[in-house]
Order: sequence, then structure tokens, then C-alpha cells
Amino acid sequence: MTPTTVTADQRPATGFRMARVVLALILREMSSTYGRSPGGYAWAVLQPIGTIVILAIAFSLLLRAPSLGTSFLLFYASGLLPLRLFQEMAGNVGAAISFNRALLEYPRVTFIDVIVARALLVLLTQAMVATLILSGIFAWGDIRESVDLAPIVTGFSAAAFLGVGFGVFNCFAMFSFPLWKTLWTMLTRPLILISGVFYLFEDLPPNIQDLLWFNPLLHVAGITRQGFYSIYEPGYISPVLILGTALVPMLFGFLLLFRFGRSMLHN
Repeated sequence: MTPTTVTADQRPATGFRMARVVLALILREMSSTYGRSPGGYAWAVLQPIGTIVILAIAFSLLLRAPSLGTSFLLFYASGLLPLRLFQEMAGNVGAAISFNRALLEYPRVTFIDVIVARALLVLLTQAMVATLILSGIFAWGDIRESVDLAPIVTGFSAAAFLGVGFGVFNCFAMFSFPLWKTLWTMLTRPLILISGVFYLFEDLPPNIQDLLWFNPLLHVAGITRQGFYSIYEPGYISPVLILGTALVPMLFGFLLLFRFGRSMLHN
């Protein structure tokens, strides 16, 4: 198959052909991102486990109990895992074009294909990681909480959607302006402090609540924790804020990709 020039109005393959392209891209991504051995996936699981354990030990020395329930591990996991899903999604989807630049020279591979492939791989990987970690916490911890899967799935889905939204914009920004990758890392590093991993929104002073309310990841943490703690009923959740914050960069990113796609790939 001979490479051909990609046009700006390139459209994704439909039906079975698109599914084959996306599946091939996912298999390629799995091999390159996590390697051909289980060690790559082991690190994907061990890294968040280490963070959660360190947080649990550190705060258990300072506090008698977490803000909800009795398990520090569960409390911090319920806040950290959705945040990691967002960060992994935004970062990996953002690098989709840079990583697959050579493949985008072929007419059967489009921007949509590489974005969908990366998003699905991140979603599947982080779902596996979250399932293993949470199952371990419930199996070895003294957890008496009843679990409601609906809010948990909703919270993780919202985190993934936010990640895809910012990831699509990052596709254009990281490829066109290499400095943006460093800037994005700097901007998102404080998210662990302002996204409800260590605390509940209700525990904050009113003036801090008014400021952090506009962080959609704080809403995601609240939704997710509803599924782990039946007594928790956050009144600050705004689905409109989450949806709007995800859609604006997503739509803007797609417009830029389809408008400037040809010049991006060949300049």
C-alpha cells in the first residue's frame, strides 16, 4: 500500500472497515506502550497502588478516620482512580497524532481512528487497573460499605469523557506546539490537590468551595464516592458543568484538526 496525501476533510472509515483499523491500532498501541511482556501492565497497576498506599499511611498518622467510612485506602482510591483516568486519557489521546504520524499518511487511517484507538486502550487499561485495586481493597480491608455500581460507572465515565475532550484539543496543541506538552504537565500537576482526592467538597471553607466548584473533577469525585458510600449525598454536583467542560475543548479540537490537518502532517 502506497502512502498518499491526507486531506483536511478526511473522514473516518465506516462500519467493519473502521473497526478493523481501530483494532489494529489498539494492538499496535498495546505492544508499544506496555511492551510484549506483562511487566508493562504490572507497572500500570503498581504505580497507583503505591500512591494510594502512601496517602493512606500518611493521613492515617494524622487523622483518626477518613471523611467517609473507615478505610483510608478506599477513600483515597475513590478519588484518585477517576483522576488518573482523566490524566491518562488526556495525555495519551493528546499524543495520538504524534505517535501515529506515519500511519496517517495512508488514506485508510484517519484522525478519528487513532483518537478512538488510544481512548479505548486507555479506558480498558484503567478499568482493569481500577477493578484490580478496588477488588483488593475490599478483599483485604475491613470494608462494610455497600456498593452501588451506577454512580461508580457514571463517575468513571465522566472522567473518561473529560479526558477525551481535553485529549482531542491536546492532539492539535501538542503536535503543533511542542511546548504545550510541558505546559500541560505543569498545569495539571496540581489537580491532585484541588480535585477532592484528600477531602470532601463539604469539608472546605465556603470561599474555597466557591472557587473549586468550577473544577469538574471535583464533581467527578463526588459522583464516584456516592457509589462507595450510601450515606454520602453531595448536593453540589453539576452534570452540565462536566458536560460543557468536556465538549468545548473537544469540539474546538476537532475543528482545528479537520481545518489544519493537512498542514500539520506535512510541515
